[in-house]
Amino acid sequence: MKALVTGATGLVGSSIVRELLNGGVEVRALVRKTSDTSSIDGLDVEKVYGDVLDGESVRVASGGCDTLYHAAALYDFWVPNPESLYAVNIEGTKNVLGAALQSGVGKVVYTSSTASLGAHGKDSPATEEAQFNMWDAGEHYTRSKYLAEAEAMKFCQSGLPLVVVNPAMVIGVGDSRPTPSGKMILDVVNGKMPGYIEGGINLVDVEDVARGHVLAAQKGKTGERYILGNENMTISDYFKLIAEVAGVRPPGFKVPYPMAIVLGYIFQTLARVTQRRPIITAPMVRLASKYAYFDSSKAVKELGFTQTPIRTTVEKAIDWFRKNGYVKAA
Repeated sequence: MKALVTGATGLVGSSIVRELLNGGVEVRALVRKTSDTSSIDGLDVEKVYGDVLDGESVRVASGGCDTLYHAAALYDFWVPNPESLYAVNIEGTKNVLGAALQSGVGKVVYTSSTASLGAHGKDSPATEEAQFNMWDAGEHYTRSKYLAEAEAMKFCQSGLPLVVVNPAMVIGVGDSRPTPSGKMILDVVNGKMPGYIEGGINLVDVEDVARGHVLAAQKGKTGERYILGNENMTISDYFKLIAEVAGVRPPGFKVPYPMAIVLGYIFQTLARVTQRRPIITAPMVRLASKYAYFDSSKAVKELGFTQTPIRTTVEKAIDWFRKNGYVKAA
């Protein structure tokens, strides 16, 4: 068995690579020549240079592969040019899945996101049947993932054996970038988050997500989506958990929504001028204030998806960040 993994140097992709290798699968990783490959260096992986924006390079890379895991994506809530989010996440997905169809890959697992399902409140966690409802947030990453999944589903109609997985907020070891999810942990641990906006999120361990991908390839039904999540938590409770594990004080100031929106507009206006990353933007505020709670029972029942307690995941993540120099000295 041979599998191609796109996005293999990222948090989710590199974890998928390790999970596959642990299962005795031969792995080919699609990497750009400019990629930081430290997350997979030293592993028994065949590195093939290419780019999801270059469909031909993906077609060549997918040759001879039984399974393709499309985990490549631009995961960011602010970029100087928002069009890059749509290019990588939508056009890149079309290129990869088109290449898989041409190459006759036996199974494709597409890494979507719970972002493509929207946010439906805290009283009834959303399932795979939820409909996207986040257009009003004006946030480009979320929109791009919804649109990308819609494009991915079209390939099933053309005969591609595709399964979609929708990870929730992924945290855990190996977050070398770090991702926005990892930076949230670090900002609390390093005392760089004086306040917070209340909302709700679903959290999941990256290693569980990697196993979920492999299970989706083995047991997932073509054309189906599976939420890979775990615990639903308010932002305030999550920050308290991080602080407790790290032995620091949690953010103490709950920023009122109207104030946060005003600050978001101010910071994003400045960012347009300076081209420097803003502390927060109005779309980020709208997104953060939602309750995006999810129900992963379908993946548990149909795939055998397992879930690590989030406290354990936070402990592992903080320990990894400390060992790798991301936590400032006390």
